[in-house]
Amino acid sequence: MKNKTVKALAILLAITTVSMMGTAGVMASDNTAEDTATEAAADDAEAADDADDAEAADDVALLSDKTEDTATEAAADDAEAADDTAEASDDDQAAADNVAALIDKIYVQERNDTTDEDCKAAKEAWDALTDAQKELVEGEEASPEYFGRDTGDASKDDPRNQDEIGENELLVVSFGTSFNDSRAQDIKGIEDALAAAYPDWSVRRAFTAQIIINHVEARDDEAIDNMDQALDRAVANGVKNLVVQPTHLMHGAEYDEMVEVIDNYKDKFESVAIAEPMLGEVGDDATVINDDKKAVAQAITDEACKVAGYDSMEAAAEDGTAFVFMGHGTSHTANVTYDQMQTQMGDLGFTNAFIGTVEGEPEDTACEEVIAKVKDAGFKKVVLRPLMVVAGDHANNDMAGDDEDSWKSQFEASGAFDSVDCQIEGLGRVAAVEDLYVAHTKDAIDSLGTADDAAEVTDDTEEASDDAAAEETTDDAADTTEEAAE
Repeated sequence: MKNKTVKALAILLAITTVSMMGTAGVMASDNTAEDTATEAAADDAEAADDADDAEAADDVALLSDKTEDTATEAAADDAEAADDTAEASDDDQAAADNVAALIDKIYVQERNDTTDEDCKAAKEAWDALTDAQKELVEGEEASPEYFGRDTGDASKDDPRNQDEIGENELLVVSFGTSFNDSRAQDIKGIEDALAAAYPDWSVRRAFTAQIIINHVEARDDEAIDNMDQALDRAVANGVKNLVVQPTHLMHGAEYDEMVEVIDNYKDKFESVAIAEPMLGEVGDDATVINDDKKAVAQAITDEACKVAGYDSMEAAAEDGTAFVFMGHGTSHTANVTYDQMQTQMGDLGFTNAFIGTVEGEPEDTACEEVIAKVKDAGFKKVVLRPLMVVAGDHANNDMAGDDEDSWKSQFEASGAFDSVDCQIEGLGRVAAVEDLYVAHTKDAIDSLGTADDAAEVTDDTEEASDDAAAEETTDDAADTTEEAAE
């Protein structure tokens, strides 16, 4: 306590002494103190700025580090995502390639022991793809359209592959089509007409194109017999009388191949007859026509006019409209049939009817040749229609497709016509054509009876010949006996 008191008194004394030194001394020190304070304040401010700069620099550095870390992480994420995308892309393509390979495997003209399993495997693999993967399917023959294209309702068709046929079979042989609507309307239309006309005969179906058979089986789970399968079925069912009605247009390569197969089975039936194709016999040159060609020419022009809204070909011609009927074409000698059909159109007075072919055989039926003919004839409107039993791939793509090489596109690109329209209908759905097949089938059925009658006549002739020979021998023997007696 005593020490504290002493210290307090000492401090008070010091303060009083300083105060008595006078104002002058204090004023003299003001400037120096102010300068020192200013400098100190500046130093402090600079130090503070330096401190702030340093702190800011540290913050920038820290932020930079964080940004760099974030960028590194983002780059890593992007790289990982790219790897994942690449891996997913590779997986997608691999899945699509697998389907393409399976499609190419069944896109063949020969059936084998694994065909049914291969068709099933291809469809199952397709169904397992995503929509994006399906767009990647591409092979030698494969594409997304193989399974993905909508061609109609397959359930409306009847493969006509039933057993329990009976003794009389009418086998309708077609090239075939994978277009469901056309198969049901065109091919089945002919089969239905024959079944109605000949109720005592079991109508069955065969296609000659295994490629189409496989396509329909894989996509629609519809089993259609090829020629060998259909004939084996007939033999197994005990068929005695077989009549074959081809839906082919002419006596071409497909018809010849069909006949060769049937020849291998002829000895397995009591009687076999092959009916005429649609256009009947093939003549020697373009001037040779027949009643079948006349009937078909009249039927298809009548139908084309009706669909286009005209009462007749003459009325269409007056309106500047030409009809172009597009056939397939062939390198077979039967290609003269197309020129014969053009001759037939002329004989009927149809100046606005033109015959063409997809394959350009014969040469004067190629698309560019037909365009020139229609243009030179002065017609400004064109209607394209298939000269084919079915309105399948050729009608939908080669004739009416959007590609630049389709007939529709080529006619439009010529710039010579005001309009180009398409009628996508096969001949098989035309009633008059169905009637023609019915007539051809009747001729074939009737020929079986004629053959039996001929065989009976031959037997009678042989028997009579044997009796005459025996009688002659008896007479000779009698003469010999008489000579011996003499």
